[in-house]
Amino acid sequence: MNAPTSVTSAADLVARRTVGHSLEAPFYLSDEFFGLDIEAVFARSWLFVAAEAELPEPGDYITVTVGPYSVILVRDDDEEVRAFHNVCRHRGARILNEERGSVGNIVCGYHHWTYGVDGTLLHAESQAPGFDPSCFGLKTVHVRTVAGLVFLSLAAQPPADFDEMAARVEPYIAPHNLRHAKVAHQIDLVEHANWKLTMENNRECYHCAGHPELQRCYFPLYNFTEENVPPALRPTYERFLRAEAEAHATYESLSLPYATIEELDNRPTGFRIQREPLDLAGESFTADGKAAVKRLLADFPTARLGRLGFHLQPNAWFHFAADHAVTFSVIPLAADRTLVRTTWLVHADAVEGVDYDLDSLTHVWAATNEQDAAFVARAQQGISSPAYVPGPYSPTESQVEDFINWYIGRLKAYLER
Repeated sequence: MNAPTSVTSAADLVARRTVGHSLEAPFYLSDEFFGLDIEAVFARSWLFVAAEAELPEPGDYITVTVGPYSVILVRDDDEEVRAFHNVCRHRGARILNEERGSVGNIVCGYHHWTYGVDGTLLHAESQAPGFDPSCFGLKTVHVRTVAGLVFLSLAAQPPADFDEMAARVEPYIAPHNLRHAKVAHQIDLVEHANWKLTMENNRECYHCAGHPELQRCYFPLYNFTEENVPPALRPTYERFLRAEAEAHATYESLSLPYATIEELDNRPTGFRIQREPLDLAGESFTADGKAAVKRLLADFPTARLGRLGFHLQPNAWFHFAADHAVTFSVIPLAADRTLVRTTWLVHADAVEGVDYDLDSLTHVWAATNEQDAAFVARAQQGISSPAYVPGPYSPTESQVEDFINWYIGRLKAYLER
């Protein structure tokens, strides 16, 4: 690992970052940069952490770990999603140790202080006269739900632009009816690379020849244009244009918004959303492009809706088809380890083995994730070499540049405070 990076040298590295090039090695290798990323980015942004379908009933909970922070997400008795710091108000013990479960009340296993699922302190044995339980409820964490997706912010004052972003993307996502979905499958994959390499890899398709399963149903044209599409992809591009014209007519007939909104690097809550066709049958992420689930997510008159793609800085991307949705969340574990959680959502009444085959549903993205994990591990290994120097991005990697520019902006804002 490179030599530790002091806060002063970190500021210097941030200031001298070369636009259009990858970052210098300490950004990916230094433990001090890892800590800076947690505090400057993850503790001050809106993070995607779960689908509401992961909390189907009152009392269902998930714990989320972000650096030194542990957060409880729980559905309360009014069926609202709440978020609390996973820290007992008595002497600070960790309250819930499991990743997920169901509770009637939230009970600390140390001295059994007991909290309601709304965070209020219900019971604290043997307290002094005058003890006021109302002063010792669980500390809240900011939480928002958007069309069945759950986001949290650890900041005391989270980015104020989230609600405006949510209002713009909700009309795109809401037709997929995720609030009435269920979890068909979830995979946690630990990638042996810095979290930024995971996100950079997701923001480009320059490497997509390494995804044979995905390329069967997904047009591998991400960020290519009429001017720069390579000759080998020209037939694919012409086929895409024909599919796009048909898809736009379908979207308009169903009043489904599809225009691209791309604001990835010029706001605190950077995002991108777009609806576009898929290849082959055009219905889903499968080997033949046909729907993997007979019971569609909503009462769509056709399964041929392509995909709705949604990106959110700093830690998430999503794919919504007519028959299922796939969510991806990224959580840094260490300078060289990153958790990627992939969740497949289907209609709440869809029955495995009847309406869908789990292997067919998950095959494309499970294979793609494993391939991406190998790619980013290779990148981490190469950057660890003293021979590494930052290289230039291809024009098709403009969204990698957008992500890095957004990231550098977050660090500058934090370091200049």
